[in-house]
Amino acid sequence: MLTRRTFLSAASAAAISGCGGAQTVTRTAPDDPALRPRPDPGWDAWVAAFRPRAAAAGIQPGVIDGAFRGAGFLPGVIERDRNQTEFRRSFEDYLAIVASEPKVEAGRAAFARQRATLAAIESTYGVPAEIVCAIWGVESNFGTRRGDIPTISAVSSLAYDGRRGAFFESQLVAALRILQAGDVTADRMVGSWAGAMGHTQFIPTSYLQSAVDFTGDGRRDIWGEDPADALASTASYLAGAGWQRGASWAIEDPAGSLTPDPGGPSFRTGPNFRVIKRYNNSDSYALGVGYLADRIAGGAPLRQGFGPDRYGLTIAQRQDLQRRLTVAGFDTGGTDGVIGPNSRTAIAAFQASRGLPATGDPSPALLAML
Repeated sequence: MLTRRTFLSAASAAAISGCGGAQTVTRTAPDDPALRPRPDPGWDAWVAAFRPRAAAAGIQPGVIDGAFRGAGFLPGVIERDRNQTEFRRSFEDYLAIVASEPKVEAGRAAFARQRATLAAIESTYGVPAEIVCAIWGVESNFGTRRGDIPTISAVSSLAYDGRRGAFFESQLVAALRILQAGDVTADRMVGSWAGAMGHTQFIPTSYLQSAVDFTGDGRRDIWGEDPADALASTASYLAGAGWQRGASWAIEDPAGSLTPDPGGPSFRTGPNFRVIKRYNNSDSYALGVGYLADRIAGGAPLRQGFGPDRYGLTIAQRQDLQRRLTVAGFDTGGTDGVIGPNSRTAIAAFQASRGLPATGDPSPALLAML
């Protein structure tokens, strides 16, 4: 079984933007002109050439016609695909994004609302309810930010662009199979710019592999307001990936072999840690999901804290820096302690206003100046 997004880290990146420069799941503004279909003769020609291939794959002509009615080339999708940058966030920053105290509180409230459904899912698939809930939280902020970019337009634009053409064409064919099965209509099939869809951000091929109709209404609906099918599909995926009932994901242990940040907490990982990584092939992702799950279930914060970052600032100092910049008129867009693009822009503007080199880098001296 393929890792759900080994080669689609874009799907995670597509769903995140800066709150204080941090990565938090968000929706793309529907009025973004770069994400509206626009005429493109090259895309039109590609679609015309694709139609026989789709038909050869068993897609009915009426399904193809309906899927592409109103679809079009999305230049913003290509811009996002080409402008991805390699950037490694610290584990501390990642936890500040996906498992902050407000996120934990929201997770406990979401868990309480869906308690009966999550319990039934756990009974059916053997995946703990809190793990499923945590993935829901990391992927779409408990369903509040599922993405609103039309999937057919997005994946066809990426397939036409050609950088990962074969992969995205396979996603397009899979999306057409979903439409042909009647699980959703083309206008409701929306998600991230990279084709990840619904409450728990399934790409089309993973949907075909693991999605289930848990509500029994005849459709595997991961897009609607009711998250039951999406949550059950996530458990189905993890069960199929080898989830072991009763086994651990990881335990905080000073002698553990995994220490994401030097001087930070260490972990002893269990077999289910590797299963979570099948959902997203990242140590930070698996640790973040597991930690958020433990907190949702009533667990305590990590025992081992984090030291100063590479700029010599603790997270409390970075939060203070963001607050002071915002008060001074240089809005960082949030005070989560994560120095991302918004915070760097604010720092650079403050530095320029004082005649300093506009590096955008935080520092103890900058905090003292504020």
